[in-house]
Amino acid sequence: MAKNLVIVESPTKAKTISKFLGPEYKIESSFGHIRDLPKSKLGVDVDNNFEPQYTIPAKAKKQVEHLKKLAEKASLILFATDEDREGEAISWHLANIFKTPASKIKRIVFHEITKEAILEAIKNPRGLDLNLVDAQQARRVLDRLVGYQLSPFLWQKVARGLSAGRVQSVAVRLIVEREREIQAFKADEYWSIEGKFKAGQKAEEFIAKLNQIKGKTIDKLEIKDKDQADKILADLTGAAYQVTSVDYKETKKNPLPPFTTSTLQQEANRRLGFSAKQTMMLAQQLYEGIELGSDGSVGLITYMRTDSVNLAEKFLGEAENFIKHKFGANYSNGPKRYKGKSKLAQEAHEAIRPTAAENDPEAVKEYLEARQFRLYQLIWQRALASQMAGAVIDTTAVDISALKTDYTFRANGSVIKFDGYLKIYPTATKENILPLLKNQDHIDLTELLPEQHFTQPPARYSEATLVKVLEENGIGRPSTYAPTISTVQDRGYVEKEDKRLKPTDMAFLVNDLLVEHFPQIVDYKFTANLEDDLDRIAEGEKKWQPIIHKFWGPFKANLDKKYQEIDKKKLTEEKTDEVCDKCGQPMVIKVGRFGKFLACTGYPECKNTKPLNGEAAAGPEPTGEKCPECDSDLVKRKGRYGEFVGCSNYPKCKYIKKEPSQIFGSCPECAKGKIVGKRSRRGFFYGCDQYPDCKFALWGKPVVSAGNTEPDKCPDCESILVYAKGDEIKCSSKECSYKK
Repeated sequence: MAKNLVIVESPTKAKTISKFLGPEYKIESSFGHIRDLPKSKLGVDVDNNFEPQYTIPAKAKKQVEHLKKLAEKASLILFATDEDREGEAISWHLANIFKTPASKIKRIVFHEITKEAILEAIKNPRGLDLNLVDAQQARRVLDRLVGYQLSPFLWQKVARGLSAGRVQSVAVRLIVEREREIQAFKADEYWSIEGKFKAGQKAEEFIAKLNQIKGKTIDKLEIKDKDQADKILADLTGAAYQVTSVDYKETKKNPLPPFTTSTLQQEANRRLGFSAKQTMMLAQQLYEGIELGSDGSVGLITYMRTDSVNLAEKFLGEAENFIKHKFGANYSNGPKRYKGKSKLAQEAHEAIRPTAAENDPEAVKEYLEARQFRLYQLIWQRALASQMAGAVIDTTAVDISALKTDYTFRANGSVIKFDGYLKIYPTATKENILPLLKNQDHIDLTELLPEQHFTQPPARYSEATLVKVLEENGIGRPSTYAPTISTVQDRGYVEKEDKRLKPTDMAFLVNDLLVEHFPQIVDYKFTANLEDDLDRIAEGEKKWQPIIHKFWGPFKANLDKKYQEIDKKKLTEEKTDEVCDKCGQPMVIKVGRFGKFLACTGYPECKNTKPLNGEAAAGPEPTGEKCPECDSDLVKRKGRYGEFVGCSNYPKCKYIKKEPSQIFGSCPECAKGKIVGKRSRRGFFYGCDQYPDCKFALWGKPVVSAGNTEPDKCPDCESILVYAKGDEIKCSSKECSYKK
């Protein structure tokens, strides 16, 4: 008997859905995209209306053949890929490969993987949305034209291995321009003056800040230097102080809306320290399904790529009941509906929320990995908090005049009268309790506290703040933020320093080249307008080929022109007075993968290089060993991750000697492997040698006491102890605060 074939992208999603459908359905996975532009060539026929030349990657061919055979036998094919452009495109590609009659094909969409949502989707199938497919094709073709044309240009004019992209290059520009603001910043000195006051001999001291001079509120930079501060202190010497104003006010702090993709990435970065890429990976796992014991695979959150803050009526009712039952009726403010500020938000979609309000994070904690739990808890708290009553805060502002002078101090106090949504979604709201004061009260000054300050440069972007500014400028869309930030780091344009994004020397060079010679590519408004065009295509308001044609003509003409105009040496070399100590020829400053360095102009005959500090660069150092693969000499070199031993015949022979790993005891997660030191793009870490079967990892060196073979355990929670900064030892669990 022929079955109905349901196709999704991932095996986890297939497993979760299979629980809700009967034996008449067969659920299969495509394992992601099954057709794409070829990697080895442009793959876009620019002379034939930009027709994409799709191919099936080698890794997908076996699964495609399997799906084709199932499709031939199926009575009905239901494409259940994700509810976005990429998901629509995957279904469209499958339909084209199957060559199945349109009458046998249906498209079903859902925002959460629950029984109710799946059965409702099957009751209401639709056809493929070709407008969404065209929008995805337009983005893919446009990005391919930019990437596959500009990247080879950078290889020829700057260095091999570089890349350019429609969104990534704009992101790099933002990071570079922020760095230049920091470099150009000049600090201004300013002073603040606070006073410690007492409202009686037994009363506690409180702090008030100098707030007004001659009745005018002073700004941050009003007191410019020590001389000015000393004059004020002299004026205040011996003064009496009196309360001249007491203002009591009740304020309400309302909850924030539930998460969109952008706000989730920002908050997960700020609160949990997760990268955008890590956040989306974990959210995908929570969406597709987690094994919850006897309940099987359960999708815990709704779809995680969304720009909507809308919530389903079903969830609004669930949340209201849960809040009233758990915390009391006075904590409920539901149902509360939010409206997105973005004109592009698809309100038919939903915000990111738990699929069931009653799935309290603590109730599912035992089934989740630590990072999954923390992200799920954050999503659950934010969604439930959005339906709770606002916090009520009593605020007090007290003005204190220094009698017979021109100066007034102000003290601000706050007390949380009703915590409301803060009960489950705490923020930085802090109480500052002032003593009970009345107008005309005389109070005592116990100490004046002058303090020197200097203005600070703007901070480098964190992943959270970069996502925010990308969204504010309309650059990219929810699905592009994480891969964009990951790509600019992978390509060597950006590195992390104290969790902030710092541009490399190569980023400055490439950005300046693009800004000067390809200004359209890195123009914020141009990139944002293209995103708007893609949205119009998705809505059926525009055709995609004319938009590509309008871009391609001027871009290609300018690119051809720049190939002739730009000289690599002028672009990448900077003259110096330095002379090569090996051959006597001039040396120039060049930019390499690891920054700027001095290089001899006699290259390739003379390969002498030096770091910019003038010391001779350490060249390959012979080890006295032979390469086991080609019998050439092995040499010690310095690479991105430190020193290593490799073949002197590189790049013809790419042998690298693997050093024996130091062992730091048994892996606590799988009990089979050993903990060893490893290197990654993010730096040195310690993980299980059974990877990828076991993904246990630590970012601090495990503590192994003398005479022991196993790592020391935390006395509070039994997690492994690791070395922190200096000689400090701390618990490796982020949930544990143990230190010694």
